[in-house]
Amino acid sequence: MAPNGETLVNSYTRNDFRKPPGLSMQGLQRAVSDLSYELSKEAMDTKLTPISEVEDAKCECCGMCEECTPEYIRRVRDKFRGKWICGLCAEAVKEEVEKNGGVEEEALSTHISACVRFNRIGRAYPVLNQAEAMRKILKKSSQMEGRGFRAKSNSPKDHRGSSMKGGIARSSSCIPAITREMSDRISLG
Repeated sequence: MAPNGETLVNSYTRNDFRKPPGLSMQGLQRAVSDLSYELSKEAMDTKLTPISEVEDAKCECCGMCEECTPEYIRRVRDKFRGKWICGLCAEAVKEEVEKNGGVEEEALSTHISACVRFNRIGRAYPVLNQAEAMRKILKKSSQMEGRGFRAKSNSPKDHRGSSMKGGIARSSSCIPAITREMSDRISLG
């Protein structure tokens, strides 16, 4: 509400809004109608090519479904030994090919078995899947330590000559600060 009791909209009159000089509403309306006529004429002149029917294709690795044209499905199957795989799995197979030295058949079977294993265990039991991944990481790191490989540590203790065998290093503990804070609260209360 305005201070004198009227609504804000009623306090302004129509005369307060002035159009810019030299701009007529009739000219603006004519420009809009000319533009819309040109656009509609252009749309009528353009003939769209018919879209071929799309089909649902299910990835044989991860199980994801996509709508694809039959031509695209055929090209993917020709590339991957008759199997249709989605774009994400295709990229993973390319990476696997680079890792194993260029054997595409082996890379495809490796990726398919990884996806099958994930779909069977990972989706149903995500915590178990995470634990399995951690087990593999620890197994690899223990094998690397046996060969003389060890990850570089950023701990200051390692740089001073201390022989720390694995573990997580920290610079200080927060327990003294928490104990101080708790004793301060008890003495104030």
